[in-house]
Amino acid sequence: MQVAELCQLFRVSRSGYYAYLKRKGNDRDAEAKRLIREAYNRYEGKYGYRQLQLFLWQDDGVWMNHKKVLRLMQKLGLQANIRPKRRFNTTYQAGERVSENLLKRDFTAEKPNQKWVTDVTQYRVGERWLYLSAVKDLFNNEIVAYQLSQRNDNELVLRTFAKAFAKQKDVTGLVVHSDQGFQYTSYAYHDMLPKVGAQISMSRRGNCLDNASMESFFSHLKTEGLYPYDIRNLTEAQRRIEKYIRFYNRERPQRKLKKLTPVEYRRQFAA
Repeated sequence: MQVAELCQLFRVSRSGYYAYLKRKGNDRDAEAKRLIREAYNRYEGKYGYRQLQLFLWQDDGVWMNHKKVLRLMQKLGLQANIRPKRRFNTTYQAGERVSENLLKRDFTAEKPNQKWVTDVTQYRVGERWLYLSAVKDLFNNEIVAYQLSQRNDNELVLRTFAKAFAKQKDVTGLVVHSDQGFQYTSYAYHDMLPKVGAQISMSRRGNCLDNASMESFFSHLKTEGLYPYDIRNLTEAQRRIEKYIRFYNRERPQRKLKKLTPVEYRRQFAA
């Protein structure tokens, strides 16, 4: 017999029944708390209630209301231990070629290789810098290619796209969106993309929101994959970045992807 039927039979409210159980020392949320604590610890305490909700579904097959996850996290004294994002000023060098903004902040795509976004970010270790160039497919938010270097130059970007085009053979009609950084306004960049049938799109000068999807990935990378750790050399920084990109593509579910990871979403589309 169900709880509701028992309560009706004995003419007591459900809330009264659960209050009675609690007074007896029985916690109806004990199992949910256990799952939440395990998920929180499994991901090193990095995530808040919304991302933990997705991990609970992916790892344990349990879909728990986000408000319940938040309430129980508060009862358990759990909160994301992410350090705030460090901010760097972006500087532009005089460009050679500038293209129209074809993307116009529409960060959605109906199929793979329809819209890519790209950018370069930097991470400092002591007095040295590590630069990451990455390309993201807006269809499933997957990082399709990346390149690391201690030099922020044209070659960094060109090598990134060489990797991307080696994986994705047919990119005819693809729109590739970037900011107006010197690598993306170079003659080499503007000669490369049309040769494979891709179109070049660029943000307006000084408007980071025009490339918000790429900025969002870099923010996740740094706050989840770099800032929580005491990184002492460039080799470790590179290892952390590569590890996080694998995690992001293959293990980190996203709400906009129907609770799937980028790789799972792409495979489901292809099936």
